[in-house]
Amino acid sequence: MRYAVIMAGGAGVRLWPLSRKSRPKQLLHLFSGTSLLRQSYERVARMLPAEQIYIITAEEHLPAVSRELPELPEANLLGEPVGRDTANAVGLSAAVLAERDPDAVIGMFTADHIITPPDRFCDAVERGFRIAEGEPGVLVTLGIRPTRPDTNYGYVHRGQRYADGSFEVRKFTEKPDLSTAQAYVSSGEYYWNSGMFAWRSGTILDQLARHLAGSHDAIRRIAAVWDTPDRPRTLNTLYPTLTKISIDFAVMEHADHVRVVELDCDWVDVGSFPALAGVVPADEDGNVSTSREVVHLRSRGTVVVSEEAHLIATLGVEDLVVVHSPDATLICHKKDASSIKELLEKVRSQYGETYS
Repeated sequence: MRYAVIMAGGAGVRLWPLSRKSRPKQLLHLFSGTSLLRQSYERVARMLPAEQIYIITAEEHLPAVSRELPELPEANLLGEPVGRDTANAVGLSAAVLAERDPDAVIGMFTADHIITPPDRFCDAVERGFRIAEGEPGVLVTLGIRPTRPDTNYGYVHRGQRYADGSFEVRKFTEKPDLSTAQAYVSSGEYYWNSGMFAWRSGTILDQLARHLAGSHDAIRRIAAVWDTPDRPRTLNTLYPTLTKISIDFAVMEHADHVRVVELDCDWVDVGSFPALAGVVPADEDGNVSTSREVVHLRSRGTVVVSEEAHLIATLGVEDLVVVHSPDATLICHKKDASSIKELLEKVRSQYGETYS
């Protein structure tokens, strides 16, 4: 049977002070009044019923996720006691599903991207599912045709084209320098790595056993008791000991049989406040706002963000980011928005976890 697993464990530090430990970016209601998690769920719900859709997230976020997605059965919400990056999130979800359905075919999806139109998304995912079902041992990744040479993304080098429209994967490259990214985009042979996949549960678990054996063995022990009273003790004992590593570094860069299916969609990784310009329409002066109440006078290229009915007014400023939350306000130049994580570390050094 087919399943969808949405990975919703990110912290979204670069969207501080709105994104916090208790309410990460995938739960923020910044986009047409809905969260990124809700949007991700609604995309996959076009293909699968709620009973076949799972979420893996931090244990502390399970109540918020349940409120956001009340359609999902409680048993479909998988909680990690600590974050151990995507390799272990992938492994744990695959192992739990394999215990419940040894023939599970899984689509792995992100919770923090805006992807349109949904019909083309579903078409690409359907192709990925069919390949995973028809060819045991194959791992499928979804690739985005790059629109610019961006050094913030990983790249997938495609090779031979198959009859089903997919391509062999020659190589994964994580966040190249600018000149390399320019060469990749110019060649027409590279995709952005979307971080979304399709595979059989047994296939990805076999690959984890080969390339990340320690995590594989611990995860299988956890999954074996997941639906029993022994889960809390086993999970809290073993999971924090796992190597923290991404699925790309742990498996995808080393696996032999990897295919890429092109995801022919508009795709925005909402990883920073300036990225909102790719999602939210700008006014005639290039200002972008998700705030319900905002006034600009002689301001240009400025991003204003708030979830509350709180008036934000700008006067004669250019290329700023202004973010209001109930207990903290951020003001910075767009060019410095990539350093918000560094700023948060300084906030923590002065005020502890009060504003985290």
